[in-house]
Amino acid sequence: MSAAILPGRTIGIFGSGQLGRMMAIAARRFGYAVHVYSPDRGSPAGQLADVERTAPFDDADAVDAFVAGVDVVTFEFENVPAAPVAAAAAGHSVPVRPSADVLHALQHRGREKRFLADLGVPVAAFEEVDSLVGLQDAVNRLGAPAVVKTSRLGYDGRGQVRLLSAAPHHVAAAWQAIGRVPAIVERFVTFDRELSVVAARGADGAFAEFGAFENRHERHILDLAVAPADVPTATAAEAIRLTRRIATELDVVGVLCVEFFLTGDSELVVNEVAPRPHNSGHLTIDACVTSQFEQHVRAVCGLPLGGTRQLAPAAMANLLGDLWEGGEPDWARLLGWPEVRLHLYGKREARPGRKMGHLTSLGRSAVEAAAVVSAARGVLARRSVQPPAI
Repeated sequence: MSAAILPGRTIGIFGSGQLGRMMAIAARRFGYAVHVYSPDRGSPAGQLADVERTAPFDDADAVDAFVAGVDVVTFEFENVPAAPVAAAAAGHSVPVRPSADVLHALQHRGREKRFLADLGVPVAAFEEVDSLVGLQDAVNRLGAPAVVKTSRLGYDGRGQVRLLSAAPHHVAAAWQAIGRVPAIVERFVTFDRELSVVAARGADGAFAEFGAFENRHERHILDLAVAPADVPTATAAEAIRLTRRIATELDVVGVLCVEFFLTGDSELVVNEVAPRPHNSGHLTIDACVTSQFEQHVRAVCGLPLGGTRQLAPAAMANLLGDLWEGGEPDWARLLGWPEVRLHLYGKREARPGRKMGHLTSLGRSAVEAAAVVSAARGVLARRSVQPPAI
Protein backbone atom coordinates (compact mmCIF):
# COMPACT_ATOMS: atom_id res chain seq x y z
CA MET A 1 0.00 0.00 0.00
CA SER A 2 1.27 3.48 -0.87
CA ALA A 3 2.05 6.03 1.84
CA ALA A 4 -0.82 7.96 3.36
CA ILE A 5 -1.68 11.36 1.93
CA LEU A 6 -1.58 13.40 5.10
CA PRO A 7 -3.44 16.59 6.08
CA GLY A 8 -1.99 19.65 4.43
CA ARG A 9 -1.92 17.99 0.99
CA THR A 10 -4.50 18.55 -1.77
CA ILE A 11 -7.55 16.46 -2.66
CA GLY A 12 -8.93 16.80 -6.19
CA ILE A 13 -12.65 16.12 -6.67
CA PHE A 14 -14.26 15.56 -10.05
CA GLY A 15 -17.80 16.90 -9.83
CA SER A 16 -18.89 19.86 -7.75
CA GLY A 17 -22.43 19.29 -6.50
CA GLN A 18 -23.66 18.74 -2.97
CA LEU A 19 -21.70 15.52 -2.46
CA GLY A 20 -18.51 17.33 -3.41
CA ARG A 21 -19.47 20.16 -1.08
CA MET A 22 -19.84 17.84 1.89
CA MET A 23 -16.61 16.04 0.97
CA ALA A 24 -14.90 19.44 0.93
CA ILE A 25 -16.27 20.31 4.38
CA ALA A 26 -14.92 17.03 5.78
CA ALA A 27 -11.57 17.49 4.04
CA ARG A 28 -11.16 21.05 5.34
CA ARG A 29 -11.83 19.89 8.89
CA PHE A 30 -8.78 17.65 8.49
CA GLY A 31 -6.68 20.49 7.07
CA TYR A 32 -6.61 19.38 3.42
CA ALA A 33 -6.73 21.80 0.51
CA VAL A 34 -9.55 21.04 -1.93
CA HIS A 35 -9.63 21.51 -5.71
CA VAL A 36 -12.81 20.74 -7.66
CA TYR A 37 -13.37 20.20 -11.37
CA SER A 38 -16.66 20.46 -13.24
CA PRO A 39 -18.29 22.38 -16.09
CA ASP A 40 -20.10 24.62 -13.59
CA ARG A 41 -18.86 27.84 -12.01
CA GLY A 42 -19.92 28.91 -8.50
CA SER A 43 -21.06 25.36 -7.78
CA PRO A 44 -21.96 23.97 -4.33
CA ALA A 45 -18.48 22.45 -3.92
CA GLY A 46 -16.73 25.25 -5.78
CA GLN A 47 -18.01 27.77 -3.24
CA LEU A 48 -15.87 26.06 -0.59
CA ALA A 49 -12.89 24.93 -2.64
CA ASP A 50 -9.43 26.46 -2.75
CA VAL A 51 -9.53 26.05 -6.53
CA GLU A 52 -12.57 25.64 -8.77
CA ARG A 53 -11.56 24.45 -12.23
CA THR A 54 -14.31 25.00 -14.82
CA ALA A 55 -13.99 22.90 -17.96
CA PRO A 56 -15.75 20.01 -19.73
CA PHE A 57 -15.06 16.56 -18.30
CA ASP A 58 -13.78 15.35 -21.68
CA ASP A 59 -11.21 18.16 -22.05
CA ALA A 60 -8.07 16.03 -21.74
CA ASP A 61 -5.69 18.99 -21.43
CA ALA A 62 -7.76 20.60 -18.66
CA VAL A 63 -8.07 17.27 -16.85
CA ASP A 64 -4.30 16.78 -17.06
CA ALA A 65 -3.60 20.25 -15.68
CA PHE A 66 -6.06 19.70 -12.83
CA VAL A 67 -4.60 16.31 -11.85
CA ALA A 68 -1.07 17.74 -11.93
CA GLY A 69 -2.02 20.11 -9.10
CA VAL A 70 -3.41 17.60 -6.60
CA ASP A 71 -2.15 14.68 -4.52
CA VAL A 72 -5.12 12.32 -4.89
CA VAL A 73 -8.15 12.23 -7.17
CA THR A 74 -11.67 11.20 -6.22
CA PHE A 75 -15.20 11.65 -7.55
CA GLU A 76 -18.51 12.93 -6.27
CA PHE A 77 -20.42 11.12 -9.01
CA GLU A 78 -19.63 8.25 -11.32
CA ASN A 79 -20.51 9.71 -14.74
CA VAL A 80 -17.09 11.24 -15.38
CA PRO A 81 -15.23 9.91 -18.46
CA ALA A 82 -12.79 7.52 -16.83
CA ALA A 83 -10.10 7.32 -19.54
CA PRO A 84 -8.82 10.96 -19.46
CA VAL A 85 -8.63 10.88 -15.66
CA ALA A 86 -6.75 7.58 -15.65
CA ALA A 87 -4.31 8.79 -18.29
CA ALA A 88 -3.60 12.04 -16.46
CA ALA A 89 -3.20 10.29 -13.13
CA ALA A 90 -0.76 7.77 -14.58
CA GLY A 91 1.30 10.57 -16.11
CA HIS A 92 1.59 12.43 -12.82
CA SER A 93 1.73 9.40 -10.45
CA VAL A 94 -1.43 10.58 -8.67
CA PRO A 95 -3.66 7.88 -7.12
CA VAL A 96 -7.27 7.71 -8.34
CA ARG A 97 -9.73 6.46 -5.69
CA PRO A 98 -11.98 4.76 -6.53
CA SER A 99 -10.15 3.65 -9.64
CA ALA A 100 -11.12 4.36 -13.22
CA ASP A 101 -11.87 0.64 -13.54
CA VAL A 102 -14.55 0.95 -10.83
CA LEU A 103 -16.09 3.93 -12.62
CA HIS A 104 -16.01 2.05 -15.92
CA ALA A 105 -17.82 -0.91 -14.37
CA LEU A 106 -20.53 1.08 -12.60
CA GLN A 107 -21.23 4.09 -14.84
CA HIS A 108 -22.94 1.82 -17.40
CA ARG A 109 -25.98 -0.09 -16.20
CA GLY A 110 -25.37 -3.03 -18.50
CA ARG A 111 -21.80 -3.52 -17.29
CA GLU A 112 -22.96 -3.07 -13.70
CA LYS A 113 -25.68 -5.71 -14.00
CA ARG A 114 -23.35 -8.14 -15.76
CA PHE A 115 -20.72 -7.71 -13.04
CA LEU A 116 -23.29 -8.34 -10.30
CA ALA A 117 -24.84 -11.33 -12.06
CA ASP A 118 -21.44 -12.89 -12.71
CA LEU A 119 -20.64 -12.41 -9.03
CA GLY A 120 -23.77 -14.36 -8.12
CA VAL A 121 -25.36 -11.36 -6.41
CA PRO A 122 -29.18 -11.40 -6.65
CA VAL A 123 -30.44 -8.95 -9.29
CA ALA A 124 -33.65 -8.62 -11.27
CA ALA A 125 -33.75 -10.55 -14.55
CA PHE A 126 -32.51 -8.16 -17.24
CA GLU A 127 -31.49 -7.78 -20.87
CA GLU A 128 -29.50 -5.13 -22.72
CA VAL A 129 -31.06 -3.51 -25.79
CA ASP A 130 -30.00 -0.96 -28.41
CA SER A 131 -33.02 -0.75 -30.72
CA LEU A 132 -36.81 -0.72 -30.65
CA VAL A 133 -36.89 -4.25 -32.05
CA GLY A 134 -34.49 -5.40 -29.34
CA LEU A 135 -36.60 -3.70 -26.67
CA GLN A 136 -39.77 -5.39 -27.90
CA ASP A 137 -38.10 -8.80 -27.96
CA ALA A 138 -36.66 -8.32 -24.47
CA VAL A 139 -40.02 -7.28 -22.99
CA ASN A 140 -41.69 -10.25 -24.69
CA ARG A 141 -39.17 -12.59 -23.01
CA LEU A 142 -39.05 -10.91 -19.58
CA GLY A 143 -42.74 -10.11 -19.39
CA ALA A 144 -44.55 -7.07 -18.09
CA PRO A 145 -44.44 -5.11 -15.91
CA ALA A 146 -40.85 -4.20 -16.66
CA VAL A 147 -38.59 -1.20 -16.21
CA VAL A 148 -36.57 0.34 -19.05
CA LYS A 149 -33.46 2.30 -18.01
CA THR A 150 -30.92 4.13 -20.13
CA SER A 151 -27.52 2.50 -19.92
CA ARG A 152 -25.87 5.79 -18.94
CA LEU A 153 -26.57 9.07 -17.15
CA GLY A 154 -29.79 8.11 -15.39
CA TYR A 155 -30.48 9.14 -11.79
CA ASP A 156 -33.47 10.11 -9.59
CA GLY A 157 -35.82 8.42 -12.06
CA ARG A 158 -34.41 10.22 -15.10
CA GLY A 159 -33.91 8.01 -18.13
CA GLN A 160 -36.28 5.44 -16.70
CA VAL A 161 -39.74 4.26 -17.80
CA ARG A 162 -42.02 1.63 -16.30
CA LEU A 163 -43.75 -0.60 -18.85
CA LEU A 164 -47.06 -2.09 -17.72
CA SER A 165 -47.69 -3.88 -20.99
CA ALA A 166 -45.73 -5.57 -23.77
CA ALA A 167 -48.09 -4.09 -26.36
CA PRO A 168 -46.06 -2.69 -29.28
CA HIS A 169 -47.44 0.85 -28.95
CA HIS A 170 -46.48 0.93 -25.24
CA VAL A 171 -42.99 -0.36 -26.01
CA ALA A 172 -42.56 2.19 -28.80
CA ALA A 173 -43.63 4.98 -26.45
CA ALA A 174 -41.08 3.82 -23.86
CA TRP A 175 -38.30 3.71 -26.46
CA GLN A 176 -39.18 7.26 -27.49
CA ALA A 177 -39.34 8.42 -23.84
CA ILE A 178 -35.78 7.30 -23.06
CA GLY A 179 -34.42 9.02 -26.15
CA ARG A 180 -33.92 5.90 -28.29
CA VAL A 181 -30.54 5.14 -26.70
CA PRO A 182 -28.96 1.90 -25.44
CA ALA A 183 -30.75 0.65 -22.35
CA ILE A 184 -31.39 -2.27 -20.07
CA VAL A 185 -34.78 -3.85 -19.43
CA GLU A 186 -35.43 -5.31 -15.99
CA ARG A 187 -38.28 -7.51 -14.86
CA PHE A 188 -40.21 -5.47 -12.30
CA VAL A 189 -39.46 -6.48 -8.70
CA THR A 190 -42.39 -6.37 -6.29
CA PHE A 191 -40.90 -5.24 -3.02
CA ASP A 192 -41.98 -4.32 0.49
CA ARG A 193 -39.30 -1.72 1.11
CA GLU A 194 -36.03 -0.30 -0.16
CA LEU A 195 -32.80 -0.51 1.80
CA SER A 196 -29.26 0.77 1.38
CA VAL A 197 -25.93 -0.02 2.94
CA VAL A 198 -23.31 2.74 2.94
CA ALA A 199 -19.82 1.42 3.61
CA ALA A 200 -16.17 2.29 3.13
CA ARG A 201 -13.19 0.26 2.07
CA GLY A 202 -9.73 1.54 2.88
CA ALA A 203 -6.57 1.45 0.80
CA ASP A 204 -5.45 -1.42 3.06
CA GLY A 205 -8.65 -3.40 2.43
CA ALA A 206 -10.26 -2.52 5.77
CA PHE A 207 -14.06 -2.42 5.65
CA ALA A 208 -16.49 -0.41 7.76
CA GLU A 209 -20.27 -0.05 7.30
CA PHE A 210 -23.00 2.09 8.79
CA GLY A 211 -25.66 -0.63 8.96
CA ALA A 212 -28.82 -0.91 6.90
CA PHE A 213 -30.93 2.19 6.21
CA GLU A 214 -34.54 2.18 5.05
CA ASN A 215 -35.32 4.50 2.13
CA ARG A 216 -38.66 5.91 1.04
CA HIS A 217 -39.00 7.50 -2.38
CA GLU A 218 -41.43 9.94 -3.97
CA ARG A 219 -41.39 10.46 -7.75
CA HIS A 220 -38.30 8.22 -7.90
CA ILE A 221 -36.37 10.67 -5.67
CA LEU A 222 -35.28 9.75 -2.16
CA ASP A 223 -37.72 11.43 0.22
CA LEU A 224 -36.80 9.98 3.61
CA ALA A 225 -33.96 7.80 4.92
CA VAL A 226 -34.29 6.14 8.33
CA ALA A 227 -31.62 4.39 10.40
CA PRO A 228 -31.53 1.77 11.57
CA ALA A 229 -33.90 0.03 9.17
CA ASP A 230 -36.74 -1.90 10.76
CA VAL A 231 -35.69 -5.29 9.39
CA PRO A 232 -34.61 -8.56 11.00
CA THR A 233 -31.00 -8.70 12.13
CA ALA A 234 -30.32 -11.49 9.63
CA THR A 235 -31.60 -9.34 6.75
CA ALA A 236 -29.36 -6.41 7.70
CA ALA A 237 -26.39 -8.77 8.09
CA GLU A 238 -26.97 -10.26 4.64
CA ALA A 239 -27.19 -6.79 3.06
CA ILE A 240 -23.88 -5.90 4.70
CA ARG A 241 -22.30 -9.17 3.56
CA LEU A 242 -23.33 -8.53 -0.04
CA THR A 243 -22.04 -4.97 0.15
CA ARG A 244 -18.68 -6.12 1.45
CA ARG A 245 -18.41 -8.74 -1.28
CA ILE A 246 -19.17 -6.18 -4.00
CA ALA A 247 -16.68 -3.68 -2.57
CA THR A 248 -13.98 -6.33 -2.30
CA GLU A 249 -14.48 -7.74 -5.80
CA LEU A 250 -14.37 -4.23 -7.27
CA ASP A 251 -11.34 -3.36 -5.13
CA VAL A 252 -13.05 -0.11 -4.18
CA VAL A 253 -11.11 2.46 -2.18
CA GLY A 254 -13.54 4.98 -0.74
CA VAL A 255 -17.22 4.99 0.17
CA LEU A 256 -19.80 3.08 -1.82
CA CYS A 257 -23.51 2.46 -1.42
CA VAL A 258 -25.48 -0.61 -2.44
CA GLU A 259 -29.23 -0.15 -2.87
CA PHE A 260 -31.53 -3.13 -2.30
CA PHE A 261 -35.13 -4.14 -2.78
CA LEU A 262 -36.52 -6.30 0.04
CA THR A 263 -39.26 -8.54 -1.32
CA GLY A 264 -42.31 -9.86 0.51
CA ASP A 265 -40.47 -13.18 0.79
CA SER A 266 -37.66 -11.41 2.70
CA GLU A 267 -35.28 -11.79 -0.23
CA LEU A 268 -32.76 -9.08 -1.04
CA VAL A 269 -32.31 -7.95 -4.65
CA VAL A 270 -29.53 -5.51 -5.54
CA ASN A 271 -30.89 -2.53 -7.47
CA GLU A 272 -27.86 -0.24 -7.97
CA VAL A 273 -24.31 0.35 -6.75
CA ALA A 274 -22.90 3.87 -6.33
CA PRO A 275 -19.09 4.17 -5.88
CA ARG A 276 -19.31 7.35 -3.78
CA PRO A 277 -21.12 8.81 -0.78
CA HIS A 278 -24.88 8.52 -1.15
CA ASN A 279 -27.97 10.59 -0.45
CA SER A 280 -29.24 8.01 2.05
CA GLY A 281 -26.01 8.37 4.04
CA HIS A 282 -26.36 12.10 4.70
CA LEU A 283 -27.80 11.36 8.13
CA THR A 284 -24.39 10.02 9.18
CA ILE A 285 -23.18 13.64 9.45
CA ASP A 286 -25.30 14.17 12.55
CA ALA A 287 -25.96 10.60 13.68
CA CYS A 288 -22.63 8.77 13.59
CA VAL A 289 -19.17 9.05 15.11
CA THR A 290 -17.74 9.40 11.59
CA SER A 291 -19.77 10.75 8.68
CA GLN A 292 -19.74 9.07 5.28
CA PHE A 293 -17.87 12.11 3.94
CA GLU A 294 -15.10 11.99 6.53
CA GLN A 295 -14.90 8.25 5.94
CA HIS A 296 -14.45 8.86 2.23
CA VAL A 297 -11.65 11.36 2.87
CA ARG A 298 -9.96 8.91 5.22
CA ALA A 299 -10.20 6.07 2.71
CA VAL A 300 -8.99 7.90 -0.39
CA CYS A 301 -6.10 9.45 1.55
CA GLY A 302 -4.96 6.08 2.87
CA LEU A 303 -5.81 6.89 6.49
CA PRO A 304 -7.38 4.44 8.97
CA LEU A 305 -11.16 4.31 8.73
CA GLY A 306 -13.18 5.97 11.48
CA GLY A 307 -15.73 4.39 13.80
CA THR A 308 -19.27 4.01 12.42
CA ARG A 309 -21.21 3.77 15.68
CA GLN A 310 -24.60 5.45 15.44
CA LEU A 311 -25.20 7.84 18.34
CA ALA A 312 -28.99 7.60 18.18
CA PRO A 313 -31.76 6.51 15.81
CA ALA A 314 -32.01 9.07 13.01
CA ALA A 315 -33.92 10.15 9.93
CA MET A 316 -33.16 12.43 7.00
CA ALA A 317 -35.66 14.26 4.78
CA ASN A 318 -34.66 15.75 1.44
CA LEU A 319 -35.54 19.37 0.67
CA LEU A 320 -36.49 19.70 -2.98
CA GLY A 321 -36.90 22.85 -5.00
CA ASP A 322 -40.68 22.44 -4.88
CA LEU A 323 -40.57 23.97 -1.39
CA TRP A 324 -39.54 27.31 -2.91
CA GLU A 325 -42.60 27.58 -5.17
CA GLY A 326 -44.43 29.81 -2.67
CA GLY A 327 -41.35 31.91 -1.92
CA GLU A 328 -38.31 31.49 0.31
CA PRO A 329 -38.96 28.83 2.98
CA ASP A 330 -39.35 30.05 6.57
CA TRP A 331 -35.91 29.03 7.85
CA ALA A 332 -36.26 30.93 11.12
CA ARG A 333 -39.39 29.02 12.04
CA LEU A 334 -37.82 25.71 11.10
CA LEU A 335 -34.78 26.43 13.24
CA GLY A 336 -37.08 26.79 16.24
CA TRP A 337 -37.18 23.00 16.24
CA PRO A 338 -34.26 22.11 18.54
CA GLU A 339 -34.02 18.46 17.44
CA VAL A 340 -33.68 19.22 13.73
CA ARG A 341 -30.49 20.00 11.81
CA LEU A 342 -30.58 21.98 8.55
CA HIS A 343 -28.14 21.43 5.68
CA LEU A 344 -28.39 23.64 2.57
CA TYR A 345 -26.24 23.10 -0.50
CA GLY A 346 -25.70 26.62 -1.78
CA LYS A 347 -27.60 26.11 -5.04
CA ARG A 348 -28.68 29.41 -6.49
CA GLU A 349 -31.75 28.28 -8.38
CA ALA A 350 -34.57 26.19 -6.92
CA ARG A 351 -36.37 23.92 -9.40
CA PRO A 352 -39.02 21.24 -8.81
CA GLY A 353 -37.31 17.95 -8.02
CA ARG A 354 -33.89 19.54 -7.48
CA LYS A 355 -32.14 18.60 -4.23
CA MET A 356 -31.54 21.87 -2.41
CA GLY A 357 -30.70 20.53 1.06
CA HIS A 358 -31.80 18.12 3.74
CA LEU A 359 -32.97 17.92 7.34
CA THR A 360 -31.81 15.43 9.94
CA SER A 361 -33.33 14.54 13.29
CA LEU A 362 -32.25 12.15 16.02
CA GLY A 363 -34.79 10.44 18.25
CA ARG A 364 -35.40 7.79 20.86
CA SER A 365 -36.47 5.52 18.01
CA ALA A 366 -36.23 5.57 14.24
CA VAL A 367 -40.00 6.00 14.09
CA GLU A 368 -39.81 9.09 16.30
CA ALA A 369 -36.94 10.57 14.30
CA ALA A 370 -38.84 10.06 11.04
CA ALA A 371 -41.97 11.68 12.47
CA VAL A 372 -40.06 14.72 13.72
CA VAL A 373 -38.09 15.33 10.53
CA SER A 374 -41.21 14.91 8.37
CA ALA A 375 -43.19 17.32 10.53
CA ALA A 376 -40.33 19.82 10.50
CA ARG A 377 -40.27 19.77 6.72
CA GLY A 378 -43.98 20.44 6.86
CA VAL A 379 -43.19 23.83 8.41
CA LEU A 380 -41.52 24.79 5.17
CA ALA A 381 -44.35 23.45 3.04
CA ARG A 382 -47.36 24.64 5.03
CA ARG A 383 -45.98 27.09 7.63
CA SER A 384 -48.44 25.76 10.20
CA VAL A 385 -46.86 22.83 12.05
CA GLN A 386 -45.71 23.05 15.67
CA PRO A 387 -42.74 21.16 17.08
CA PRO A 388 -43.89 17.93 18.73
CA ALA A 389 -43.31 17.55 22.46
CA ILE A 390 -40.29 15.32 23.06
